[in-house]
Amino acid sequence: MIIKIFKTIITISLVALLLFGCGAKETDQKTLKVGATPVPHSELLNLIKPELEKQGIILEIVEFTDYVTPNLALDDGEIDANFFQHVPYMESFSEEHGLDLVSAGTVHVEPLGLYSKVFSSTSDIPSGAVIAIPNDPTNEGRALLLLEANGLIKLSSDAGLEATEADIVENPLGLVFKPIDAAQLPRTLDDVEGAVINTNYALEADLNPAEDAVVIEGSESPYANIVTVKSDRLDDETIKALVKALQSETVKAFILEQYEGSVVPAF
Repeated sequence: MIIKIFKTIITISLVALLLFGCGAKETDQKTLKVGATPVPHSELLNLIKPELEKQGIILEIVEFTDYVTPNLALDDGEIDANFFQHVPYMESFSEEHGLDLVSAGTVHVEPLGLYSKVFSSTSDIPSGAVIAIPNDPTNEGRALLLLEANGLIKLSSDAGLEATEADIVENPLGLVFKPIDAAQLPRTLDDVEGAVINTNYALEADLNPAEDAVVIEGSESPYANIVTVKSDRLDDETIKALVKALQSETVKAFILEQYEGSVVPAF
């Protein structure tokens, strides 16, 4: 009888220890919610999920299809970080909306490109051609700088990164610019002569920037995409682990093989 009681006590103790151990393991896990646009950001985040899980971090990816909501969601605490933008856009958006956002690390460059179903080189662009460009201040300026770099327009010397149509001092072809929400730009190609499109949206529309763009930014572009957080999370260990995973050799190799030059590592 005593032996049976002793065995029962041992069994209960082992079960309790097992349950406690499982509970402790689950408690040790941390969930990290990161907002991202689908391509290539979500793809890269899905790639590093297993590595973060080994470190006890469950990566939850929240997809967005615009450039406004991810920063507002980050500021509201709905997500812990986002991964979709470059520093000039983040700084411009933060200033406009009074947000305290910072870069936790750079990952890649998505070269901006000019696409068209009408012309295949800049020498074929017709006079008065309508060119759709992103309507947010940072990417509009970036688009105009790309066109200037390829001799299509000239901007005033003090235009800066947020150049607008008002800064155009020379426009020999009389190009007409049509600012449109960045996500909608690929859909305009049937209605305009050309469109300057961000690479993530070009990829989603099955455009290959390395092959289909008439002109494209070089790898020296300063517009590297970053992991963005609120300033008080900059030293958070889970954020550091996220950035380290995104800046790994595994991610670099994946970018080079998967995107073939349409996305360029920036680390």
